[in-house]
Amino acid sequence: MLAVVKMPPIEFSIQGKIPDKYLDLMKKDFGEALSVFDDDETVLVTDMDWYKETKKRETPCNTLRFYRKLHNMTQNMLAEQLGITKQKISNMEHNAKPISRKTAYQLSEVFKIDPGRFI
Repeated sequence: MLAVVKMPPIEFSIQGKIPDKYLDLMKKDFGEALSVFDDDETVLVTDMDWYKETKKRETPCNTLRFYRKLHNMTQNMLAEQLGITKQKISNMEHNAKPISRKTAYQLSEVFKIDPGRFI
């Protein structure tokens, strides 16, 4: 069981087998600011259908495009930063050319993420 209270400036959570007397006390004191979740209601995100479908679509080329746009960069801007051509960025984003290990490491430094996301 998980009990969470979010009531500025108070925020805390209790996890585990919470005795009813404490839950009743928290309900009385915090009212609607208290959220209680039973373990039976918890589902791992990796078991959800939307996650599985999203994971299937996650490719190095989609990851590159996502992070480039997230950082408000054009293909030209990214190409200049990496010292390569805009055409090479376009080819990598359209899966026409694979992302090399060297480029993956360069991209990981630019976007501050794990290089494995691009391989």
